Amino acid sequence: MPGSNFLSSWDFTSDPCNFPGVYCDSNKVIALNLGDPRAGSPGLSGRLHPSIGKLSQLAEFSIVPGRIMGSLPLTLSQLKNLRFLAISKNFISGQIPPSLAEIRGLRTLDLSYNQLSGSIPHSLGSLNSLSNLILCHNHLSGSIPQFFSQSLTHFDLKHNNLSGFISPVSLPPSLQFLSVSSNQFTGSVDRLLTRLNKLSYLDLSMNRFTGSIPGSLFTFPMTNLQLQRNLFTGVIRPLEQVTISTVDLSFNHLSGQISPMLSSVQNLYLNNNKFSGQVPGSFVYSLLTANTQILYLQHNYLTGIEINPTAAIPLNSFLCLQYNCMVPPVQTTCPLKAGYQKTRPTNQCIQWKG
Repeated sequence: MPGSNFLSSWDFTSDPCNFPGVYCDSNKVIALNLGDPRAGSPGLSGRLHPSIGKLSQLAEFSIVPGRIMGSLPLTLSQLKNLRFLAISKNFISGQIPPSLAEIRGLRTLDLSYNQLSGSIPHSLGSLNSLSNLILCHNHLSGSIPQFFSQSLTHFDLKHNNLSGFISPVSLPPSLQFLSVSSNQFTGSVDRLLTRLNKLSYLDLSMNRFTGSIPGSLFTFPMTNLQLQRNLFTGVIRPLEQVTISTVDLSFNHLSGQISPMLSSVQNLYLNNNKFSGQVPGSFVYSLLTANTQILYLQHNYLTGIEINPTAAIPLNSFLCLQYNCMVPPVQTTCPLKAGYQKTRPTNQCIQWKG
């Protein structure tokens, strides 16, 4: 691309194994890391030529962000020694070739931030060595096929057009990172989630998932739990004190009283649900001692919170109580989208209690 001098460093009168980005072993190319290594610089443009399949010993192939266009050549499946394939943040279009599953030793497949369409090939699920599958920010549709690799740890499909029900057995319990945010998935996920007890990061936000959230989920070794903007229902019952740093359950249909087990969460978003009753005192203590930094409870049906009107909420902590069945006893810092109404109309609260 204009502004990139990557290929100008290639001296075609010398040994190609000395070209920047080309790595050889016994005069065979084993790795291609193409583009400009400087962060933020323009990368390469053009198309991937089918002759890439002739590099029989290639184990690693990556192209940094650029303007590579067109479809993925089918000859990629001839690279039987390929372990790492990353062609992300380009303009690759067309479908993911099912023949990529012929690369039996493939461990990382990163085709994120492109313009790929069609479904995820079922054949990819048979790659037993696959550890990282990153297909986010494309135009993929259809459902998630079953993946059998017991070494699969990173699974990222966010920002696509995927839909349907995610089968409880479609993903292996080895997963540590799972993101399917901003798709059109539906159905219950409680049976799926109870199997994935090694998760450290989970993002199911902005879908149409229904059913309950299993209490065991809050015991997983996670740092981040994102379930906002779905259709989850029921009561939240963590089995023990929650140690997850950030929990976002906002914009669902969750109800019942708020569990005191959530008071240890550093950033907690429970807004825009149907929670009712009194806010447990443990939340107030955690907020005033700055253990809790964000506590968003706006747009629920909560009836009270025991906090001294003169209490000084730490500057780095944020509490929002707007639009509940009570007058907020303290001045709180709310996001603009919480609106300006301090309390719910009385008739809504009476109907809810009834």
